[in-house]
Amino acid sequence: MTRNARPNIVLLMADDLGVGDLCCYGNNSVSTPNIDRLANEGVRLTQHLAAASMCTPSRAAFLTGRYPIRSGMVSPYNLNRALTWLGGSGGLPTNETTFAKLLQHRGYRTGLIGKWHLGLSCASRNDHCYHPLNHGFHYFYGVPFGLLSDCQASKTPELHRWLRIKLWISTVAIALVPFLLLIPKFARWFSVPWKVIFVFALLAFLFFTSWYSSYGFTRRWNCILMRNHEIIQQPMKEEKVASLMLKEALAFIERVKREPFLLFFSFLHVHTPLISKEKFVGHSKYGRYGDNVEEMDWMVGKILDALDRECLANNTLVYFTSDNGGHLEPLDGAVQLGGWNGIYKGGKGMGGWEGGIRVPGIFRWPSVLEAGRVINEPTSLMDIYPTLSYIGGGILPQDRVIDGRNLMPLLEGRASYSDHEFLFHYCGVYLHTVRWHQKDCATVWKAHYVTPKFYPDGTGACYGSGICSCSGDVTYHDPPLLFDISRDPSEALPLNPDNEPLFDSVIKKMEAAIKEHRRTLTPVPQQFSVFNTIWKPWLQPCCGTFPFCGCDKEDDILPTAP
Repeated sequence: MTRNARPNIVLLMADDLGVGDLCCYGNNSVSTPNIDRLANEGVRLTQHLAAASMCTPSRAAFLTGRYPIRSGMVSPYNLNRALTWLGGSGGLPTNETTFAKLLQHRGYRTGLIGKWHLGLSCASRNDHCYHPLNHGFHYFYGVPFGLLSDCQASKTPELHRWLRIKLWISTVAIALVPFLLLIPKFARWFSVPWKVIFVFALLAFLFFTSWYSSYGFTRRWNCILMRNHEIIQQPMKEEKVASLMLKEALAFIERVKREPFLLFFSFLHVHTPLISKEKFVGHSKYGRYGDNVEEMDWMVGKILDALDRECLANNTLVYFTSDNGGHLEPLDGAVQLGGWNGIYKGGKGMGGWEGGIRVPGIFRWPSVLEAGRVINEPTSLMDIYPTLSYIGGGILPQDRVIDGRNLMPLLEGRASYSDHEFLFHYCGVYLHTVRWHQKDCATVWKAHYVTPKFYPDGTGACYGSGICSCSGDVTYHDPPLLFDISRDPSEALPLNPDNEPLFDSVIKKMEAAIKEHRRTLTPVPQQFSVFNTIWKPWLQPCCGTFPFCGCDKEDDILPTAP
């Protein structure tokens, strides 16, 4: 097999897709023929790991090849584990070098279609310092935030739902005070000055305005569609966005097919509220979630067809993955709306449990990679960065730690073992779990120092809060919970000194690795600070005159060259 100079690169990333949701990973209730075709014609990774179990930090690590704690893209708080407002001031720092920027410098035409969720502006509404076009992409069409249930007016709010309920209760309680003060005044029990009543009424109004100005308009503030720097729908027409994104992806391929290109197609599927075209509703055996998975697979097929039609397939590396594991907590009554993580414990938001971080990993490059190959070695989404740099002829930055490893020797069969000896699994800023892949053998140890508390007990998820905590409502393990993932991938049989003679030596080795890892960390500005994560009216993207934001220019604008 021969490698052509500077292949085209197509990256396909699902949102909250469980590793068990695809036929090629063992699912028999959902049909995914196009993704299965990728696996059959390429290489499938079975121990492919996200660097975080939440979308924003995972995507930051994917784009930079670095643990998100190195860029400040992790949260010390349980409330804001991912960026929550387009009108916030946090985002992927401008001094981070993405793989898109590396490839752009090598002459690639780079495009991002779909979800970004790595921030937008720093100091003013239109500075767009964190925008994809400032991180190496020539062209952007999509959603700078992401898809939420809040994006459908008819759905139950998803963003900080329980906080909103508390805010409503507090508002009602404060608003009752001036009315209660009127009772003794009109009953002539004692005199209450009108000034006092007015002050309490004003306080109630100001309190209500302070939070409702953001949460009351989540759909308008967060659910917008952009082309490059221009807002073209606010709020976006969520039922049409997937079709528009696919149209843009196919148009991008058509425009740049004569030169090397990078297309990063970042799906809104399969995040709630699971919006599917009418022809896919009721299409699967697994309800609305299965319908959404099958629509995503159909979109993958359309992109692969375009590569075939343009005779680009043999010289194009196609990669498919998800940003994190399936989300277990979303329910519609008793029906689960999230994904299936197969035999793996846990899901999205759970720092170290396998179900939250083990994701699909499929590579197809017909002229280079052997079809049907399966690799069981530990690999990471962070590995995409040095891998793309290698095949695109780029030079990795020398002024920072790159945690990813070039996968090409493993994918091509020139290496039998992963270059990763240790992988560190964070939950926000907290290190929960360490994985040790012993050199030159198949054994993979995994130690949990912290695990979330499930609610109700024994359910395997945090249904009370909607997502598990990183701190506070957690269990600390001393000694840590130890598993041999190579023999017990479902993490069902914890080891101890009585049943594992190597227990003490394994833990000692891991603790030494943690100390060494922490020595490589340097202080950086925290993008999830309280100030950065609160909604700021002066940063809110607005089509029109703030606060009267709203437009639909999609029908008026034709795609422009990247």
